[in-house]
Amino acid sequence: MGPRDIGLGVGVALVWGMGLVFAKAAIETFPPILLMFFRFGLTAFVLVWFVPVPRGHFARLFWIAVVSAAIQYSLVFTGLKALDASVAVLILQLEVPFLTLIGALVLGERTSLRKWIGIAVAFAGVTLIAGVPEVAAAWGAVLMVICGSISWAFGQAMVRHLQGLDGLTTTAWVAVMATPQLLLMSLLIETGQADAIRQADPVVWVTVLYLGLVMTALGYGMWYTLLRRNPVSHAAPFLLLLPVFGVLGGVLFLGERLAGMALVGGAIVIVGVGFILTDRTANPSQD
Repeated sequence: MGPRDIGLGVGVALVWGMGLVFAKAAIETFPPILLMFFRFGLTAFVLVWFVPVPRGHFARLFWIAVVSAAIQYSLVFTGLKALDASVAVLILQLEVPFLTLIGALVLGERTSLRKWIGIAVAFAGVTLIAGVPEVAAAWGAVLMVICGSISWAFGQAMVRHLQGLDGLTTTAWVAVMATPQLLLMSLLIETGQADAIRQADPVVWVTVLYLGLVMTALGYGMWYTLLRRNPVSHAAPFLLLLPVFGVLGGVLFLGERLAGMALVGGAIVIVGVGFILTDRTANPSQD
């Protein structure tokens, strides 16, 4: 992997990790799924004019949007409303074990004993985090974030099989497909959308700009490019940096403080994920 791909990987971790911090600040007063509607709507509006129409790919893009956007973000950001951003970003590290499992079961990538150990360690760490009293009290939110991680992993497996589209085109058209899906999810699940829009403070709209232009347009453009140029097992290691940026952002900008057990559990999760990500076993057919 060359310097360009390394830079892409670090950049993805930074913009995604800080995205949770921005979002947490906004959803204190704004419906989370509605926020995701504005996020993807902005991404679609900005990007769709600059990419080709993906003829022959509409059905796959629709289902990728359902799995990796509408379902995933409805779950994760609704769960985030009841959790600290620093806790949520540590739980979200389960995306890496789930992605590794999907890579092995769906994409045919090799899964070594080292990776299986890492998966077990990561799940043990999340179990420890979930045992912290204030986190355990929000067990429904924890479950939402975990299910969102599973949905994300399936979505990335679907992207791996999407041939003939570059990262920017994929990002733009997934956003186009996801925007009405998220609006429908908000209307079905949330209430008070009109009042929330009228009363939204500047933090909400700054968050929409960050999530739509930086986290989604830039972040997913970089991620899909990285994913298409490298096996999942080579691209996924950069996600290890995401909790570092997310926890630092939560502490510095939101004033969050992690309990000792949550810190230990988070460290165990990162160790487990590190086991997975530093194992360079890959499917030769994808190198």
